[in-house]
This record gives sequence, C-alpha cells and structure tokens, in this order.
Amino acid sequence: MTVSEVRKKYLDFFKKKGHVIVPSSSLVPENDPTTLFTGSGMQPMVPYLLGKTHPAGLRLADSQKCFRAMDIDEVGDNRHTTFFEMLGNWSFGDYFKKEQLGWFFEFLVDEVGLDPEKLFVTVFAGDERANLLRDTESADIWKKLFSEKKIAAKDVLIGSEADGYKKGMQGGRIFYYDARKNWWSRAGVPENMPPGEPGGADSEVFYDFGTEHDKNFGEYCHPNCDCGRFLEIGNSVFMEYVKNTDGSFAKLPRRNVDFGGGLERIAAASNNNPDVFKINVFNNTRILLEEATEKKYEETPRDFRVILDHIRAAVFLLSDGVIPSNTERGYLLRRLIRRAVRFADNLATKEFVSTTFGTGDSKMILNESVIARVAETFIQEYKASYPEGFDLIKYATQIVPEIKKEESKFRGTLKNGLKELLKMSMGVWQKSINGEIIESAGLKINGENLFLLYSTYGFPFELSLEEINNIKSRLGTYKIEPLSIQKVEELRNEFNKSLQKHQELSRSGSEKKFKGGLADTSDMSVKYHTATHLLHQALREVLGNSVFQKGSNITPERLRFDFSFDRKMTDEEKKKVEAIVDAQIAVSLPVTYQDLPLEEAEKLGAIGLFEEKYGDKVRVYSIGEGKKRFSMEFCGGPHVENTSKLGDGGKKFKIEKEEATSAGVRRIRAVLK
Repeated sequence: MTVSEVRKKYLDFFKKKGHVIVPSSSLVPENDPTTLFTGSGMQPMVPYLLGKTHPAGLRLADSQKCFRAMDIDEVGDNRHTTFFEMLGNWSFGDYFKKEQLGWFFEFLVDEVGLDPEKLFVTVFAGDERANLLRDTESADIWKKLFSEKKIAAKDVLIGSEADGYKKGMQGGRIFYYDARKNWWSRAGVPENMPPGEPGGADSEVFYDFGTEHDKNFGEYCHPNCDCGRFLEIGNSVFMEYVKNTDGSFAKLPRRNVDFGGGLERIAAASNNNPDVFKINVFNNTRILLEEATEKKYEETPRDFRVILDHIRAAVFLLSDGVIPSNTERGYLLRRLIRRAVRFADNLATKEFVSTTFGTGDSKMILNESVIARVAETFIQEYKASYPEGFDLIKYATQIVPEIKKEESKFRGTLKNGLKELLKMSMGVWQKSINGEIIESAGLKINGENLFLLYSTYGFPFELSLEEINNIKSRLGTYKIEPLSIQKVEELRNEFNKSLQKHQELSRSGSEKKFKGGLADTSDMSVKYHTATHLLHQALREVLGNSVFQKGSNITPERLRFDFSFDRKMTDEEKKKVEAIVDAQIAVSLPVTYQDLPLEEAEKLGAIGLFEEKYGDKVRVYSIGEGKKRFSMEFCGGPHVENTSKLGDGGKKFKIEKEEATSAGVRRIRAVLK
C-alpha cells in the first residue's frame, strides 16, 4: 500500500467516525520559543489537551509533518528517519479507551489489511510508588478485539526492561510495561510530575515482521526489543489523571485521547517489509541514485538511506521557510544537506586529481546535479498531498536553488577539510638539503581530531580513514604503512567516545534550543544559563511547587524563562525571588554535575524539563552540595563552576519584566547588573 493510500484511508476512516480533519501545521512551530521544530503530532494540540477549547470541536484527526533533529545520527538503519508524518486523532473529553483501541484495530486490520496475527500490543503495568493501578481495562479490550479474530491473546507482565529480556515473549500478545515505556506526561514518569500536571497510561501497537532475533539486543525478544523484529506503528495515550499537591493522583474531570501513528511505518507494515526506505515515496529517488552511481541500494544501504532521508527532510524544511544558515533551524538544515552530499560522494568513483604532493586536493564528487534531482523527485512525489508547500514559485525560487547553493558552498568547505586532514596525517614536513621531502614529526591523528573533522567539515569516520590511507599511499618511497587494524580500532573507539559525548549533550536538550536555550556559549550566556537554575528554584520556593519550567531563551544580554503559573506575580514576590537568587550568588555555591542512570536521578529528586523524553543515562547539575544543595536539575550544560561568578563586578539579579505568554504560562526576563 502506498503512503498516500494509507493517509487517505486513515483520514476517511476517522471522518466517518465523526472527526473533523484539520490540516498539518508547519514544521516551524508558531508562538513556541521552547522548540525549533514540530516534533510530534500532538505538539500543536497541547493547549487543547490541557483544557483549551478547540474551535473545530471535540473530535479531530490529521496527518502532521514532523522533524526530529536528535535522530540525525540514527539514520542509516531500516527504520529511523528525521522527517516523518504522524497520523493523529484526538478526543477532547469525548470518547475513551473502548472506542479508541477498537477503531485503531479496525483501521489496521480492515482498512489497511494487516494480519492481526502479526499485531502485538503493550499496556501500562502500574506504578506502586505513585499508587497507580495496572491498566487491565485496556488489556481486556485488546483481549476481546483479538478474540473476535479467533486469536488467543495472553497477557504477560514485563515490568522492567531487564525482566523483559529474561521472560521474552512467553507466548504473549499483550505485554505490561512500567512507566518508562507506557506512561505519558510532559514531565515523564509519574513521580517526576509536578502538582497540577496531567498524564496517563498509553497502549502501543507493534507489527511483527518475523525476522530472526539478534541476541546482541538481549537473550530474548519482546515488543520493545530493538533487534528489528518488531516495529511500533501506533500509540494511544489516555490522559485521565492529574497530580495532587500531596503527590497522589486524581481523575481528571475531562479525559482526553491522544493518538499518534507512524504513516511510513504503517505503510511498511502493509508491505510486510521492515525497511521503511522500500515504501513507494522513496522508490523513484532510490532508482535515480542507483542509475547515477551505478550501484545498487542493497550494496551500501546506509549511504542510500542517509541521502534519501536527509534530502526529503531538507525539501520539507525549505518548503516551510527554513533557509540554511549557521544558527538554530538553519544550521540543522545545512547539516542535513551537507551530510547528504558527503554520503552521495561515498557512492562516487574516487580519484586524486592533483599529482602535486602535499596539496590534499581529492576529487570524490558525484555529479553535483544529483542531489538537486533527488530533491526535485521528492517534490513531484509529494506535491499532490502538499500543494501549498510545493507550488511552482517555491519550487523555482526557494527549494531546489537553495539546495544547489548549499552544495556549492560545501564544496569549498570540503577542500579545506581535506587540507586539515592532510596536516593531521602528515605531521610537520620539511625539505632536506637535496630537495627530498623527509618526515620530521610523527602522525597527529587521534579519534578526537577525527570527530572535530566530522563535526566541522562533515567527514564521516570512514571517509577520514580512506583519505588517511590515500595520503599514506603517496608516501610509498618513505615506507609508511597503511593504518593497522589495531590503530583503526583505537581511532574508532576514541571517535565514538567523542560522538557519544556530543549526542548526550544534544539529547539532554532534545528538541529544545541548543544547550538549554543558549544562543551561544559566551561567558555571559553561560552565566545566565546558570542563573535560570537559581531562578527556577527560587520561583518554586516563593510561588510553590506547582511552578514548572516551560522553556528558556538565553542571550549574552539577558535570560528569558517561561514557567507554569496562573496569575501575575506581585511586586513583593518578585523582590523575594531576586533576594533568594542574590543570596545563592553571595554564598558562593559550587556547580557540579553527575552522569547518572535515569531512575537514580529521579530518586534523588532531580527536576526534569517539560515534555522531555530522557535516555537511560542523564546528566544532572547540582548547585550546592549536601545540606547546602539549592537545586538539582536534568541539564546538558554549560554552567559556571561557582555561583559567585554571577556576581562579578558587584552584579545583582534583576527581574525586568514578568508577563503572560499563554493560559497558565508566565514569562520572566531578567538580567545581571
């Protein structure tokens, strides 16, 4: 089944169920300073899930364009993409579990034609610490739905991930997982939710491709295993609880349903092929690349996948007005295009064009028009579905020309990168008296430098290795051997450590602006970033623990901090907050961090950022130590080493403005002066 067919069937199906079909929002969020891109189908619906009345009514459905920057480095396997469409349907206080689960099952089986034997589901196992019960209601609904298809549906308690690996499938079809897998709130797990925050259990549906289990991902397989056998295709969130001030949970007066389903993933399941890059929207571009490179997709699938994903994402970002640049959205768009260029060159024939020793010039270029032609093919593929984004004017003046321009700019950067690699590889070279080149210093290659080459010039690790050996091959007279297997592994390990550190810092901010909302990492921006932690805790002390961060934006001139609160602050309250912050600056508290398992960090009471999904390991920043600890938050940094730095030159913390940004959200602008 094609992507267009699945999209149309879904929207038509839910229209018949009384839903109003709304258009996709832009990839660039409106009036939301906390995030660069629309990263999920529910993101534009958050105000209505929290109580605001939607003008279109109580039942809505759509297919929402999404982009997730944190998935860039994951692209290359058979399922990750940076751009995707999320099918969604919502109930704002109308229907609930019985209707939602039944309708989605009906859609998958009767409309898409999936074999119900290949469907497996997960539900919430409950949380004893939060006194939240196991979601047996959803499990019972699923049992009935499967039984109607003559399928026995045994339920299995997985609990923790470790327990799940031990138990494996055990003949189950319905699997209970804990809050880390099957609970939704903007603050994460129940105990991390602030008072007044809504949340609820969710139920996910997985498609079983029946592929052989890879034991590198655990001894046993189960739906949430990452081995590739199972693919999540839809998630129904049942928002029915609100956290009380005493930490207990009560039922919301208005229960909501928030569903999100991967359009491309459902299309892949309909074709019973786990490779999402084999769905129809990639067919023409994949064939184009095969013809241009005279290579087959199956030979080097990772190269093909990165190009296909990145250029499709670039086309949609450009259609929504993003232009390549060195900051924020433009930087990520630039990175997409440049990575696509490098992976395209991986598919090209490589040959040195310069015979002059030491220039470092290397020709590794696929025909420069190919990337633009890939973009043109995607435009043709999607213009019927998104005519407003791919009209002739944008096509002629914005999308394809910008991609061509960015590729051309990158060619100059590549030349400089190759020269830099040459310097690293050769060390310092001098000429002897008779004019022959001799080596006067050893190699300066290490994994950290190769990562800098990757992050600055877009050189993948494998490309750097190939170039190093190419350079060495031209030094045959001097009997310099190619890199040994041992040296390659050493470099790879060092490179991966630098990459992992970079990814952890990136994920700690997720879709939020870089490193906690910083415009840059200048001394003043770093000071203001630390000040937001002091401000956050001071607000909680003055206004109560219902205060929760909603976002931040920091420049060298000021900080801007959004937080949950339902009224204007009094002048007295603002003065109290200023005094608390100044007091923490005056007592010179140390600022430290720890990398901890998520569960341990939560037990310590670290505060998380709203709507953040954290990994298994997190970075936690503390201001003060022991009994003098003032605050503890999940954060990727950077920060000053001591709060006294904020008071350099006798500076004091001053709130310059406090105002409303939306219902229940206030904003503070503050300075150190």
